[in-house]
Amino acid sequence: MTIDTLRDYLLAKPAATESLPFGPTSLVFKVAGKMFAVTGLEDPDLRVNLKCDPDRASQLREHHTAIRPGWHMNKRHWNTLYIDEGDLRESLVFELVDHSYDLVVGSLTRKAREEFGL
Repeated sequence: MTIDTLRDYLLAKPAATESLPFGPTSLVFKVAGKMFAVTGLEDPDLRVNLKCDPDRASQLREHHTAIRPGWHMNKRHWNTLYIDEGDLRESLVFELVDHSYDLVVGSLTRKAREEFGL
């Protein structure tokens, strides 16, 4: 997977936006102003931080060496996927992007979901 493939998938989510609030090397993806993914732009290896249900986060870490507690994030609610390490299928990465996005959308108020057409 390339950064372009990942970025295209993230931005295809309804109401998704990208920004660089932490400087020029960290690309942040948000829905309705709330983060659901963060990836580095200058890292030699592709990795992405994604929000995750805490129970599922633990299970994923136990089964995949390339999924670890979120780098610079709340370790209970975020995972870092080290995509270039090889044991992650592209379909799993996309499934976890969907999960992260759905968690964030699910946490929005009804008013916010209506405002953003979610």
